[in-house]
This record gives sequence, C-alpha cells and structure tokens, in this order.
Amino acid sequence: MKKLALSMLAVGVLVSQSAQASNEQQRVSGYFDDLKKPAINIADNLWNWAEVGFQEHKSSELMQQTLKDAGFDIQSGVAGMPTAFVASYGDSGPVIGILAEMDALPGLSQDAQPAHSPITGKQAGHACGHHLFAGGSVTAAMAIKRWLEETGTQGQVRVYGTPAEEGGAGKVYMVRDGLFDDVDIALHWHAGSQNNADATSSLANKGAKFRFKGIAAHAAVMPERGRSALDGVEAMNYMVNMMREHVPSDTRIHYVITNGGGAPNVVPEFAEVYYYLRTPRAADLAELWQRLENTAKAAALGTGTKAEWEVVSGVWDILPNMTLAHVMHESMSEFGGIEYSKKEQAFAEQIRPTLGKQAESIIGREKQIMPLSDEVHAGTYSSDVGDVSWNVPTAGLIASTWVPGTAFHSWQAVASGGTSIGHKGMILAAETLALSAVKLYQNPSLIEKAKAEFKQRKGDVKYYPQIGDRAPALDLRASKKD
Repeated sequence: MKKLALSMLAVGVLVSQSAQASNEQQRVSGYFDDLKKPAINIADNLWNWAEVGFQEHKSSELMQQTLKDAGFDIQSGVAGMPTAFVASYGDSGPVIGILAEMDALPGLSQDAQPAHSPITGKQAGHACGHHLFAGGSVTAAMAIKRWLEETGTQGQVRVYGTPAEEGGAGKVYMVRDGLFDDVDIALHWHAGSQNNADATSSLANKGAKFRFKGIAAHAAVMPERGRSALDGVEAMNYMVNMMREHVPSDTRIHYVITNGGGAPNVVPEFAEVYYYLRTPRAADLAELWQRLENTAKAAALGTGTKAEWEVVSGVWDILPNMTLAHVMHESMSEFGGIEYSKKEQAFAEQIRPTLGKQAESIIGREKQIMPLSDEVHAGTYSSDVGDVSWNVPTAGLIASTWVPGTAFHSWQAVASGGTSIGHKGMILAAETLALSAVKLYQNPSLIEKAKAEFKQRKGDVKYYPQIGDRAPALDLRASKKD
C-alpha cells in the first residue's frame, strides 16, 4: 500500500507538471496572436532587402527598433561590428540568450515562386532562412519578456543580433569581447525542411582569402615579362586538390576564385581565391591549415609570384547539450507540426519535382515532430554558434520553413522562405524557444543540469578564438587588391 501510495503520488506530480506545461503552452501560443505580425514584418522585410554579411544595416535597424519598442534596452554596434547588437530585458535571475541571425547569401536571387525565377537587379537571397531566424528569435524574446512580466518571475532575456554568420563569424567576435560571459543558457534555431531538436555537432571551419601578386604584361607580345597571379591561384588549387586524397575522410575543402584577372590578353597581376577548410574538431584544424598555407607558398615559388593571405573567419564545432535538447524537443512536441493551407499545398506540389527523388519519400514531413535521438548527430555544416557553445550551454532546433526535401543554400529555400510556408515554420520555432525558456526559468535544476553536462563534455579543452586578435572582416564580401 505504501509503494502504491508513493506511485500514485508520483503520477500526481507528473500529471500536475503536464498540466502546468499545457497551461504555459497555451499562454505562450496566445502571445503569438499579437506577435505573428511583427515576426512576419521582420522576416518579409529582411527577405526583400537580402543584405549580405556585415552589410545588414536596414535589417539590424528594424530588429533593434522592434525590440526597443517592446521595452528592451539596446546596445548597438557591439564587438566592432556596426550591425551587431544586444537587446536586454531584466536585471536579476538566470540569463537566457536568444541568438538571431540576419545575413543573406550572395548569388542566390530568387522570387517567391515554385519555379527558378531570379529577381532582376537583385544579387543575394535568403537561402539559409536567416530572415526567418531573425523574426522568430526577436519575437520569441518578446514573448519571454511578456511571460516574465505577467508571472513576476525573476529572469533576464537577451537577444544577440549576430551578423555575417555566412563566412564572417560574427558571433566569434561577440564571444571574444565577453558578451556571453554571464549568460546561463543560449538558445537558437534554424530554418529547414523538417521539425526536430536533436543534439547535433558541426564541423569546425576556417576561411581565408589567398591573394597572389604577379607582373602584368601583354600576353602575346611580351609574355616572358609577365608573371601570372592567376597561375599562382591555379597552382595552389591543383595542389590542394591532390591533398584531398591525403586528409581524413571527414575533412571538407572548398574554394572559389573571386578574382582571376580582367582580360585574356593581359597577364593578371592580381588574383584571389577564397578557401574554407572544415574538420569535425577545431583542435585538428591547425595541422591541416598549415598544409593549406604551404600550398600557397609553393604555388608562389613555382610561378614567380608573391602570395599573402587573410584569415577572415574561423569557427569551432558545436558542443551539444542533450539536457537542453530534451527541453526543446518537449516544447516543440507540445505545439505539434505544421498544416499547409490549400494554397501552400499547391505551392509544395509545384516545387517538389525540382527537389529530386529524395523529396518524394518525405512528403508531409512538415506535419511531424521528429523523434528525439538519444545520440549526438555529427552535422556536416559549420556555424559560429559553435564558439558560443564552447562558452555557454547551448541548444538549437530546426523548424520546417521550406517544403520537405529542400536543400540548404538553394533557390528553392529562398522561394519557400518568402511565403507563408516560411512564416508558419518561423512561428513554430519562436513558440518553441519561448516555451523552452519558460521551462528553464521554472526549473532552475534544469539549468544546473545543463551546466554540469556542459562541463563534462568540454573537459580539459581550452577554447580560443581562431580569428586571433584581428578586427571583424567588414569587407568580407568585397575582393581586395592590396
């Protein structure tokens, strides 16, 4: 009888907690009756402006103004980046940081149509959904603030407006400047084609622009007087491509020639190639990076040119946190998946044939919350969220803002993200972030558990910013000759 009584008591506690969670879910959901409008306003404006890394001036201003109007205190231009900001509410209690990105990708202009339709005169597009990331995170923080006020709970919420995630590593400079030093928990989300909150890692990544200087000459009349900077770039690329055979299989190396000369009949005196090098662990980057630099030195020596390089970004792999992943998954599960309207379903059916055969097997995935994996998944992407995660217990989620099967960094991602399909995924993400924060404020033991896991996973590893002491690469998207 005593065991039965204890068992019944335990059931009663679980029922009570479940009812409480359900009430808080309804409360948070109710906030978005009002907050959908500012979320969509931010997302649609950022989608239209499509400002690239470190140039997100209108995007940042709109995000800051929305938060200021909602009663947040704003610090603008932090960590040496004009478009970076921190918006804060509260002066006591646990500090929960909500990450918000805002940059678009160059070369991915696309209309909000289910067919490939670049917009004339527009060079960039939100092919990674950062416009939705911005709108969702800003309004999630507004919902959290409202909950803190209504319940009288002691807690602080901050929005970190982080520019240039796509290659500029904006968050790294904010970490380096101590802006996360007193944060207890960091939460974030990302656009995608399904709904899940798995604990995932990512690839550490370092990026640099390698610049070769040669001697200009007439390519036909006096070629012997010239030394081709483009030859230097091509020689480096050739050696790097041979190097691929002799690196760990999970290493990724990518490059693009950003300047190859101006005319075939002029020996190029300047050329530039932009490289990324990725590995699963930041600690393994140093040796591989030295080999990459050696190819540049050898290419310059062999072509009679000079080589120099500028490291423009460097990010750590994400340190996962299963404790927080469970909180995020439970919160997302309370809201459930996404239902398309007839118009949205028609859009999905039109765009689906462009996604390849893999999309056919996951039709309807937007309706589901994917089961939470008990294992940490190794992602093949990179993000400056990684640097935050080695300093603060961090967790993220993915919401279905694109038609299932859509690839990241594709015109299809831009298209879906510019429609109500994107809006619905954004609101689900914002609600999930808000409810997750509520649960953490209500249960300080979860915060302590997440911190304990963070310390255990980090172990003896010493974090350091891979960018060193350089200033933010505010000219990231410009080719530079000197």
